[in-house]
Formats: sequence, C-alpha cells, structure tokens
Amino acid sequence: MPHSNLTDILTLLALSVVMVAALRKLNLPPILGYLCVGVLVGPNALGWLEDSATTHLLGEIGVVFLLFTLGLEFSIPQLLALRKPLLGLGGAQVLGAALSGGLIAWASGISAPAALVMGGALAMSSTAIVVKQLTEQLELQSLQGRLALGILLFQDLAAVPFLVMIPILAGESHTLGLALSMAFGKGVVACVSLLALGRWLLRPLFHQIAASRSAELFTLTVLLVSLAAAWVTYLLGLSLALGAFLAGMMLSETEYRHQIESDIRPFRDVLLGLFFIIVGMQLAWPMLPTIWPWVLLLTLGLVLGKGLFIALLTRLAGYDRATALRTGAVLAQGGEFGFALLALALQQGLVNDAQSQPILASIIVSMALAPLIIRHNSLLSKALFATQPGGAARQAREIASATRTFQGHVIICGFGRIGQNMARFLRDEGFTYVALDLEPGRIKAAWEAGEWVFYGDATHRDILQAAGMTQARALIITFADPRSALRILRHARSLRKDLPILVRTRDDTNLDQLLEEGATEVVPETLESSLMLAVQLLLLLEVPIGRVVRRMRQVRGDRYQMLRMFFRRSEAERRPEMGRDHERLRSVFLPSEAFAVDKPLGELRLTELGVSITAVRRAGIRGDEPLADLRLAAGDILVLGGTPEQLARAEERLLKGWPRSRDTPDRVSPTQSSK
Repeated sequence: MPHSNLTDILTLLALSVVMVAALRKLNLPPILGYLCVGVLVGPNALGWLEDSATTHLLGEIGVVFLLFTLGLEFSIPQLLALRKPLLGLGGAQVLGAALSGGLIAWASGISAPAALVMGGALAMSSTAIVVKQLTEQLELQSLQGRLALGILLFQDLAAVPFLVMIPILAGESHTLGLALSMAFGKGVVACVSLLALGRWLLRPLFHQIAASRSAELFTLTVLLVSLAAAWVTYLLGLSLALGAFLAGMMLSETEYRHQIESDIRPFRDVLLGLFFIIVGMQLAWPMLPTIWPWVLLLTLGLVLGKGLFIALLTRLAGYDRATALRTGAVLAQGGEFGFALLALALQQGLVNDAQSQPILASIIVSMALAPLIIRHNSLLSKALFATQPGGAARQAREIASATRTFQGHVIICGFGRIGQNMARFLRDEGFTYVALDLEPGRIKAAWEAGEWVFYGDATHRDILQAAGMTQARALIITFADPRSALRILRHARSLRKDLPILVRTRDDTNLDQLLEEGATEVVPETLESSLMLAVQLLLLLEVPIGRVVRRMRQVRGDRYQMLRMFFRRSEAERRPEMGRDHERLRSVFLPSEAFAVDKPLGELRLTELGVSITAVRRAGIRGDEPLADLRLAAGDILVLGGTPEQLARAEERLLKGWPRSRDTPDRVSPTQSSK
C-alpha cells in the first residue's frame, strides 16, 4: 500500500516519540532513538521512508542550525583562543588518521585513490553528536570540550579539500593542486566576507527588527540569516555548516544572542532528529551477515584506535593524561562528513557498494555508541587515571593539603567582586573561608594580600571535595553562568545533602531549576535590587521599620513571587534572557456574558490551574487581597499571574467556564464548552 507524505510524517513522528520517550525512561540519549527509527523505516528494513534528496536536505539544514547555535556560543576572541587545538591538534589528527586508515585500506587490496577517500571518511568525527551531547552535559566550555571543538572545526574545514579531490581522483589528477588552491581561496573569501557583513550589517539589521516588536518577524530573520550564510558558503564550494557557524559567531557578540538561540532551537532539534534518522537509514541489514567481521573490526578501530590516537596527540600537545583521554573518548566515532565523502566516491565510481557498506555500517555503529561514551568520559578517565599527577587531580591535592585542618568553613566558588565582598563579611565576623577561581592574575594578587583563594575549577567534583565539602558549613556560588552553577550544585549535592548552598544569578530565568537541583537560596540580582529599592522607599515614606522588615521577609519567603511577574509591552515580545514560559501578569476584563459573573471567586478555583490572583479592580478601586467569597460582577478586572499557558486556561475558565473546576457546578452550555 503506497504511503502519502502525510503518512510518512506521522509515522516518523509517532516512532520518534515512542523511541525517544522509551530511551528517556532508561536515561539514554535521544540520538539513539532517532538512529533506531532510521534503521526501522529505511529502505533496507521496512521501507516506509524513501531515501530522497529532500529528506537529505532537511537533515543537512538541521546540522546547519546546530552549527549556527554553536557559533552563538563563541566570539572571535574565543575562536582565536582555539587556534592551537584547531590548527595543531586538528591538523595532526586529520592527517594522521587519514593516512593510517588509507594505508590499512590500501594494504587490504583497495586502490590507492579509493583508500585515500576511505581514510578521510574515517578521520571525521560527528560534530552533531559531540556538540549536542556536550551541551546537554554542560561540558562544551570544559577543557576537553574546547579541545574537541577545535579538532571538529578543523575536520569540517578539511572535508572541503577531500570533496574537491574525489572527482579529480576519479578522472585526471594533474589539476589537483589548482583545485585545492581555488578551494582555499574561496574559503578565505567566504570567511572574510561573512565576518565583515556580520560586523557591519547584522547588528543594525537586528536593531531594526527588534524595534518592530514582532516575534514572527524576528524568528523569520533568524532563519533567513542562518540559511543565507550557509547558502553563501555552499555556492563557493564549501560546506553549509561553515557559513552557519560564522553567522552565529557574529551574532554571539550582540544583545540578541539568547533570544536568537531560543527561536532557532525548535527548528534545530526537529531537523537534527531527522538527520539522525537519515543516518540510520543508510544501514543495509541484508549485507550484515556477510560483512559483520569487517564491521566489528572497523568499529573497534574507530572507537579504540581513533580515540587513543587523539588522546596521544593531545598528551603530546602538553595536556594532562586525564584531559587527553577524555578528548579522545569524546571524538571516538565516525561523522556525518564521512557519509558525504563516501556518497560522492560512490557517485564518481571510486568505490563500489561492497567496499563502502562495511565502512558505512561501522560509522553508524560508532555513532550509536558515541552518546554513551561521551556521557561517561569522566568515569572512564577516573577509572584509568585515579592517581593522575597533573591537571584537576594535582589541583585537588594542593587544595586538600592547604585546607586539611579547616572545620566549619565557607566555600566560595568564584572570587570576583561578589566573592571578594562575601570574603570580607566572613572575615570580619570571624568565619574561615576557602575561595576557588580560575583567573591566575586575580588569584596571585589576592593570595599575596592574604586571601585564602586557590586555583581550581569548582565544576569538578574532586575540587569541591578537596576544598572540604564534608566539613564545610556553607557553599556560595557567585558565577553568573547558570550552567556552571548547575554543575556545581549537582556535584555538591552528591557529596552533601544537608549543606546550605547560596546561589547568585543575574535574574530569575533559572531560579526554579536551581532550586530543584538543590540550592538552599537563590539570589537574583535584578529582583533583589528591586526589593532593596522598595525597602529604602518605604523607609523614606516613614513606614514603620517593623512592617518593612516583615514585608521584605515575606517577599523572600515566597521566592520573589510577587516581583517575578510584570506586564510586558506586548504579549508577543520576549526579552532575550527570558524563556517562553516565563511568568507574567495579565488583566482579564469580565463582560456581562462572562461565565464568572455573579459567582464567588473561590468557586472558580483558579489556583488549581497554577495562577495567582494578584488583585481585583472594581469601579476603579483596587482590592489587593481578594476574598474567596467575593462575588464577581460585570466590569470587574482580575489581575492574574502565571505562565502564558496557565493564564490562557484561567481566562478561558473566567469567560467560558472551560476547563471547568472539579467542584464548579456545570452551568455552561454545550456551545460554550465546545472549545
């Protein structure tokens, strides 16, 4: 029975939902679910989905959006800081892996041109899997994450010369040098052009778009910029992903970075899932019984051989053994560009199906194993190098040696301005403290001044343990980065369940998540400054100090709930740092035909929908403490607080009686409740 396009889409969505939900229950990465779906629906299994150019294009766009959001994480100075791993480690890895893989293929009887292409395909790692997994694990900015990213960026650039060489190797070879020179020149032109346009055009463009206050226009512009940049590099013979990465990097220095990332994420996640489904479709099940020894051998070569080779290169570059092993584990898999090289080689006749299928199968298997290996790279490192003499372990021993006699001290994570102010208060009150920071100049100056501050990454469990977590009286996290704060919280709670932990944030965007992860108190700067201004104002207005103190304690006791909701200039407008479900206030006017008219407020049970009733206004008089038995009247205005979804449901109940409360009498007509 033929399947329509809608049937294909519904089938993919249903299978993806089931597989991803099942893997989430097992605490496994969702990428594995997408790969399994691809294997099931592909032409080599059930045959429900065709391996068409359209599906491939949509999958590539998913990778484009992934590289675009990756670019948002890095500015030009950060990219320049990666030049050593990008050029040194990346160049050595691609050259060494391609030559060794090519020599092995050539020794097995494959022609030299085909062997070179196979070596290049095996040298590539999966940018999509590595970046997505490291981002989920909050390790993208870690040392091994930055090293892996530098190598991945070089691999993506190195794929271009390989793609240029394949048609030449299949035909005449005397034009190879000219073709490579032209590709390099195009790459330079593309980078310079996009960087210049980004600096002089993108910021003014987004200023104008933001001034229009249209969420739809903002999202459309983000899609246009990311895809247009990818299109430019594609026209120049380079990869789509390179242009998207450069565009994202340009926008990373603007104030719209967070909103852009929020708008692009749904498109990225859906299309990236399709990309992994397409990867799974490449596996030819009927050939596995005959080629499985080769698949097993190649998979071991990719996971063990490639991983150890990258670890060796990283160690030779001067990094400690633990970091080297973790970098190798992160990159120990095949990649999407490997598929691109093999597909072009098949098209040009350099390799045949019998030669390419073992490599394709091994790349798919290694990509399926990659999320699990990346997730447990830290455990692997600790298992092999428990007594590592350098890096984090050495820092941990130095800190533990200096603080071994401390009891009841306070650990300060981050010794910037806020951390130093906390240290002054603690010292004046006679408390001992230990501060952890990663800025060498600041640490040197503070140490010479007699401060107990040490060089150590507080996001590492061993560092926190060395700082005396078991004997500490409290922990303060002063970092502005919520990802670092979350990692510290998780490690701290794994060591001490009862330790008071105070976290500083810029605003209330991550307040609930930080509290769920175990923070005792979270202090958002913007809300706390609002509270302090209010306290000073009330004191200036001669409000009794006891009442002011009680009000201040009430606000803090309610987790700043009163201050977290406010009216927006428009419902569609969202500030960059705020998520789509951020709490807000909404006024609901009750017309004479509204369901809630002439009903007691308590009978409507709005609180069961998650909203709070901030005030009721009637005839211009505001009532800040509405009573449950207050009977609503036509013309009343209710001021409600909650997320957009909660507010929409509450407004429906007030106006139409739906969704009905469990205890509300059924007085609504079928017409009213049909929505």
